Amino acid sequence: MPVVVVESPAKAKTINKYLGSDYTVLASYGHVRDLPPKNGSVDTDNNFEMTWEVGTDSRKHMKAIADALKEDNALILATDPDREGEAISWHLQEALTKRRSIKKTTPVSRVTFNAITKDAVLEAMANPRQVDMPLVEAYLARRALDYLVGFNLSPVLWRKLPGAKSAGRVQSVCLRLIVERELEIEAFNPQEYWSVRALLTTPRGQDFEARLTILGGDKLDKFSLGNSTAAEMAVQAVASRELLVQSVEAKPAARNPSAPFMTSTLQQEASRKFGMGAKQTMSTAQRLYEAGYITYMRTDGIDMAPEAVTEARAEIDKRYGGTYVPSSPRVYKNKAKNAQEAHECIRPTDMGRDAASLKVTEPDQRKLYDLIWKRTLACQMASAKLERTTVDIGSNDQQVMLRATGQVVLFDGFMRVYEEGRDDVVQDDDDKRLPQIMQGEPTKFAAAALTPQFDKAAKAGAQATKSGDLRSNGSALLSQNESVLALQHHTAPPPRYTEATLVKKMEELGIGRPSTYASVITTIQDREYVRKDQNRLHPEDKGRIVTIFLLNFFRNYVGYNFTADLENQLDEVSAGNGDYKDLLASFWRDFSAAIAETSDLRISEVLDVLDDALAPQLYPPREDGTDPRACPKCGLGQLHLKSSRTGGFVGCGNYPECNYTRPISGEGAEGYERILGEDAGDEIHLKSGRFGPYVQRGEPTPDNKKPPRSSLPKQNKDYLPGWGPNDVTLEQAVTLLTLPREIGQHPEGGAIASNLGRFGPYIMHQLADEEKPTYVNLKNTLDVFEIGMNHAMEMLAEKRANPGRGRRGAAKALKELGEHPDGGGAVNIMDGKYGAYIKWEKVNATLPKDVEVKDVTMDMAVQLITEKAGKSGAKKKAAPKKKPAAKKKPAAKKKAPAKKTSAKD
Repeated sequence: MPVVVVESPAKAKTINKYLGSDYTVLASYGHVRDLPPKNGSVDTDNNFEMTWEVGTDSRKHMKAIADALKEDNALILATDPDREGEAISWHLQEALTKRRSIKKTTPVSRVTFNAITKDAVLEAMANPRQVDMPLVEAYLARRALDYLVGFNLSPVLWRKLPGAKSAGRVQSVCLRLIVERELEIEAFNPQEYWSVRALLTTPRGQDFEARLTILGGDKLDKFSLGNSTAAEMAVQAVASRELLVQSVEAKPAARNPSAPFMTSTLQQEASRKFGMGAKQTMSTAQRLYEAGYITYMRTDGIDMAPEAVTEARAEIDKRYGGTYVPSSPRVYKNKAKNAQEAHECIRPTDMGRDAASLKVTEPDQRKLYDLIWKRTLACQMASAKLERTTVDIGSNDQQVMLRATGQVVLFDGFMRVYEEGRDDVVQDDDDKRLPQIMQGEPTKFAAAALTPQFDKAAKAGAQATKSGDLRSNGSALLSQNESVLALQHHTAPPPRYTEATLVKKMEELGIGRPSTYASVITTIQDREYVRKDQNRLHPEDKGRIVTIFLLNFFRNYVGYNFTADLENQLDEVSAGNGDYKDLLASFWRDFSAAIAETSDLRISEVLDVLDDALAPQLYPPREDGTDPRACPKCGLGQLHLKSSRTGGFVGCGNYPECNYTRPISGEGAEGYERILGEDAGDEIHLKSGRFGPYVQRGEPTPDNKKPPRSSLPKQNKDYLPGWGPNDVTLEQAVTLLTLPREIGQHPEGGAIASNLGRFGPYIMHQLADEEKPTYVNLKNTLDVFEIGMNHAMEMLAEKRANPGRGRRGAAKALKELGEHPDGGGAVNIMDGKYGAYIKWEKVNATLPKDVEVKDVTMDMAVQLITEKAGKSGAKKKAAPKKKPAAKKKPAAKKKAPAKKTSAKD
């Protein structure tokens, strides 16, 4: 039986079902080798030779494959059909050859399939090939580049910028995008403008809105009405005139469906519609692919297989009728940056299977599959037919003209199934429906009370509900008849990136590739360079500092054009048109010189350069005209950029005589550091520290004695809401600063105290014969201030009686699911510190946040257990149960001589 190797156990299980008992299907659990994180793994002095090391977790998987090859001397490498998949196959072949599991007589072949279906798998098995070395060489070049940048640039960051963690070739460019967008927002100066709208009615009593487009015979642009005086005059000019419908123009229009999904567009749409991050989207899509429900999810291709197009058209006809099927199939093509990776689009493997018929219980998988299924069907449906209407209403003297626009959907076409989401797009007047309006007929001003939305906008002046500008703010002016409304607006800065818009921007610039978007965005968040707040990406102070440092000392290597050009060179290698070692040599020559030059700089020199580069943001002009660098506390020192473990801050140069500090984003910035008020003559500060936000009484003394401090409660479902950095009040801060709180004296001696720590609220007590205090976690923040002696002593006694269970005591089973289908013990849902989890033997699989305990089935639990075991190798730990059989072998050998002796006798 040939040995077939894939990446994951879930994929192995599905493929084994198709191939049957004639094959042995095993999983490698991802990459089996990597460059060890030490100097010399890429030898720049020896033609960039690379040293590879089999990971600790991978050794048991390699052994399983090697053992199988002892019985089945044929190897089929069936890893994913992209560059990473090709690299895994190459690593497997190299590592197995090195350990002599692959011999000269061992046939080794490579197969790929774009979908895990029976037909696709069997067809791939019938058409094997060898490992694609140009694709592998492109992988080797990327891995070497990432190593050379990370391993050589990161130590420079550690030495020059305390608090900086590391830098990456693509991650640093991605971070630059986010930081530069934030700088644009901070430098943005809003400009005031006004718009005027009227609520009109037709002779048939139907209301509609129109916006002012011509005033005094002149066409208005966005900023023509620049203040309230001009807006008020415009309102009076409109309200004082009789208006007539000057023209009605209706034009037919068509809207075509979007192309089917590729990796980037799937990530963008999942973010828009479900708020799913790039990593979450790809993880969910991976499970759908491995289960055989969708085609491969890492692709930059948007073409569909002819048989899939035929199947989609048939399904459209069956579900919606022949009018929704266009006369000829739609063909989608794009110019992929790398033809080697231009696979088919992401689509369902079976067009007739909608989400409702899918045997999937996980909500994320159902939602994502439904999205893919609808987009795929829609891309082969007929265009939507619309009628766009433009109505001009004006005065007889032509001094005032208003325009109303709207549309009617004559045939919904693909819109019956699916419409693509939009990023940061303002509502358009064209989306509204207009009543019947005839040219030449008079219009009257309608009563504003007839439309509550118009009336609300008029009174509040904070939102133009139908104005077409969702960013409007400020004041409103209303005519006496309450039918003409002027709204104040201010231009808005560019919006912060979401993960969706960031992926779109990276794709436009040619930075990264389909397989890298999710990991790049996840990495900069894990390094705490960027935080995600309400689905928007905000740079942290340390992210700003790192970016400005790289722009000043390694500008070429965080350049958009440089990075995109390097990607194109790597694509040439994968296409077989370039030598990867020549590419590495060219890159290393200049990069190593830049590293050597920067290594000689002192930290003070680096900070001076960064201080000057950030000066416009750090020290904006003050309203009173005083020196923006003058310390606002002592008035003597000059403000300077300083480094810290948390990134950086602005401090007074007169330290330690003056200890003034503020965040680099400014006193009034969105960062939460601020002065909450005064108590007993001391300023109460809210600050950001290494372990999160905390409150502080006063400032450090000249002899560097630290003032009283207390951490803010962690923000999750177990703790009291309203104590976050954006919500905490002076009274709460003063209360926190009274901690630790003495609850009372224990009868056996010593005080029982409550406090807040790194891991939340707790009580503590130490008996005379104890080496260290006993700690017990509390569930709610309020308990720190309210728990009494009796309850505290009871909790301490229970903890001392069960010391082996840590803080939580014995874990409780919330639900018993029964025996695992493969044996090995019961599957239970347990109550854990961080939420419910599924337990089977030594495998603990976290239950997704959006899944209720009562909804969990055995099938769902087994799937989560398999995924968890695949990541950690935990499932393999159950294997020792088979070892007793091996232990019997020595006993059998002892008996063997006796048999031989009796035979001789």
